[in-house]
Parts: sequence; structure tokens; C-alpha cells
Amino acid sequence: MDEAHLIAKIEANLARRGLSTGNGILTGIGDDCAIFRPKSGDDLLFTTDQMHLDRHFTTTTKASDVGHTALARSLSDIAAMGGRPLFALVALAASDPVWIDGFYAGFLPLAQRHGVILAGGDLSATPTPSCDVMVCGSVPRGQALLRSKARLGDTISVSGPLGAAALALERGKRRLPLPQLALGRTLYAQGVRCAMDLSDGLSADLRRLCLASKVSARLTAVPRAKGAHLEHALHGGEDYQLLFTSRKPIPGTYPIGTVVQSHPDCVFYESSPLPPLGWDHYHEPRP
Repeated sequence: MDEAHLIAKIEANLARRGLSTGNGILTGIGDDCAIFRPKSGDDLLFTTDQMHLDRHFTTTTKASDVGHTALARSLSDIAAMGGRPLFALVALAASDPVWIDGFYAGFLPLAQRHGVILAGGDLSATPTPSCDVMVCGSVPRGQALLRSKARLGDTISVSGPLGAAALALERGKRRLPLPQLALGRTLYAQGVRCAMDLSDGLSADLRRLCLASKVSARLTAVPRAKGAHLEHALHGGEDYQLLFTSRKPIPGTYPIGTVVQSHPDCVFYESSPLPPLGWDHYHEPRP
């Protein structure tokens, strides 16, 4: 199998699923560049996420799970900004055609579920698989949710219980992330201006939000997934729930604390500073 045959298979799969054009994509795979015509009155959102063997997945991870997760991670970023995903570009490095087929078997159903056009990308044959998924989304002009918009007295909330992904990993399994796109698109209308997604653990991500907004946070509750310990929920990461602040609790979500004035970036839990022990690529993995 050569590159032209692989690309032709991908194109045929896209055509069957209706993911070749639309959402502003006039021409996608088949030319040197995709042609995108944005909708007037929208701000555009761009995000990208990489996944590498032995860093984000292992040789025993199903290729379809890698494909699903690679797209879900970028979609979660779009959700955190209150946006709607439009199209994706995929740079995929792998040498095994079966693995490549498996990757798209996980990627394309999630793309179809959220109407994401696959507009192009790149293929490269390498000994070990890796990928980089870029997603473009849109949000009504001036209505993007930002980490820097938390205000004193805001209620801090999350979109769901935490710790499920860390618990699954501890048990030798993987939990496929589900980006909270529908919720993200409704938050601005409910008065939310500050949000981000939880990819690296509540303790680390909430600190980043506080740094951006120059505030502190006081946690009073941490909702946990069934079977998850407090450490899973605070530091585990990869839950891909939304973390946001608002003047009042949002129905169907979980209030966890309050934005307070203190040293910027401090997070307190049970009256004590909470260390940011979530994931950091440039620190040694925590125990």
C-alpha cells in the first residue's frame, strides 16, 4: 500500500460520512491547501494537540482509541471557549496501514457526531506512531470564554464528577474522553465569562485559571466519579470536564468553591494551600 492509496481510502471514507466539505470548507483533501470561508460575525478559534507513543499511549492501546482521543482533546479546547468546531487538520505519522485504518476508525465517528470536517493534513511513515490534530472552531464575536475573566465572589463549578480517567488508568484501562461541547455553547448565555477544560488535573488547571485572572480560589467540595479517590479527582487529569466561574451556580453542574482575594494563583482546600500536582510535561512524572 502506498501513500496515494491511503489518502484515497481516507477520502472515500470522508465522502461516505459527509465530512469532505461544509462548515466553511470549500475544498479540502486533494489540493495543496484547504479553502476556508469563515462566517461573517464570528471569531475563529484554533487549537492543536499532539499524541506520541510512550508519552500519551502505549503499544497496547487500540489505534481507534488514539484516534478518538486525539480529536476529543482538541474538541475539548473548543468547548472550553464556548465554541462550535468547524474543521480539523491531521498530521499523522505511522507506518502500519492497519494502525492508520484503526486510527481513523476512532477519529471519524467522533468527527461525524460533532459535524467536524476533515479538511486535510499530512501523512508520514515513521517507526513509531504519533499525531497532531488541529481544530478550528467559531464563536459569536466577543463571546469567547477566557481563563482571565474570573471575578471575586464568583462560584467555581465543574461540569461533572472528577477522577474517572485516573481511576481507569490505575486499573490498567483507558477512559475515552467526551468533550463537553453542548454545555460549552450554552455557558455564555447563562452569564459565564471564564472557563477552561480539565486536562491536567483540577489542582494544576485551577491554579492556571487563577494566574490568568489574578485571583485565588477556595475549594469547598470536590465531586468524585464512582470509585475514585480524592487524589484521583484533585490531581489525576484527563477528565476533560469544563471548569468555569459564574455569578451563580449553573443547573446541572457541580459548584466546588469560590473565587477569593489572596495571593494570585493560590488554591486553598480545607483551609490549606493545595499544591498543583497535576500533569506537567516538563516535570518528572509524579508518583
